[in-house]
Amino acid sequence: MYGDGRLRPRGGPALHGGNPVWAHANRHIDLWVELLHGWELEPVAALPFAVAQDFEADQFTLSNFPSGDLERLYGIDTHELSTYDRLETHVAAQTCRGNVVLMEVDSFHLPQPPNAYRRQHVRSAIGIDVMVPEACAVGFYHGDGYYTASGDDYAAIFRQAGMPPEWDAPAFPHVEVVRRRRPAQEGPALVGVSLELLRHHLSRRPRENPITAFRSAFPAHLEQLMARGEPNFQVYAASVLRQLGANFELLGRYLRWLAACGQPLPDAICEACYTMASEAMVMQFRLMRAVISHKPDPCQDCLDQLEVSYQGTVPALATHFGETVT
Repeated sequence: MYGDGRLRPRGGPALHGGNPVWAHANRHIDLWVELLHGWELEPVAALPFAVAQDFEADQFTLSNFPSGDLERLYGIDTHELSTYDRLETHVAAQTCRGNVVLMEVDSFHLPQPPNAYRRQHVRSAIGIDVMVPEACAVGFYHGDGYYTASGDDYAAIFRQAGMPPEWDAPAFPHVEVVRRRRPAQEGPALVGVSLELLRHHLSRRPRENPITAFRSAFPAHLEQLMARGEPNFQVYAASVLRQLGANFELLGRYLRWLAACGQPLPDAICEACYTMASEAMVMQFRLMRAVISHKPDPCQDCLDQLEVSYQGTVPALATHFGETVT
């Protein structure tokens, strides 16, 4: 067996527990939250990137932990793995060293969560840290949990020969290796570095309200949603409304963590973050109803609330904390 085989904890109440507005952020954030907790690190400290989210004309910026932030906070180094040999051989070599291998895979082959298991091909991300080649089994982080795969699922993940044609994955996976190079920051030092990162990301924030830009593009989005119907809506909602709402819920949890660590912070900023999260959810439900009923809903009041609430979040944080001049 490669890897330590110890029991992996779930993310806990800081991010994946409690009663969140958005149960999942995206495949990258959910995976890293569990991986960091598996190493008994505090993932909330790495959330300052959320202040830099912008509207990219067709979607909101995909939230992810910047590799430089992970290195400064936790001593974690991430780089792409060259797969010149069998994928299984590379994963064995890295997990033998105590590293974690991040892979883009097809959820069709992942026993849990079961929503796409052997039903549909959905791109997902896993972090393999335990491998038992002689038993054809692996342990991996995925979504908001830790799981195992064996037998046919193991063979499919590693693209072994003899799999049914309908199990073929759409593309060869992107593979990265995660290494812990030095001890993580702790206590006041962790908070201090996190605040430095917050000021840095505030310097990268949008200079115009991204909700205003979204509002300008939304009539065309709505027209397409009504024309394409329900299947397209699910993809749209994940790339636009969930990215927006989950991002600001993460930012709200980060600000509460700062307050718990003794950093003075106006309550109104945290409240505005959660208003952003909940209003994005309301807009998602309204658009779903509009698509199903074939009755367009311009959601003007939702956009009004989001536009005003944004001003109480990132711009207010820049005024309160300042920013790093770059």
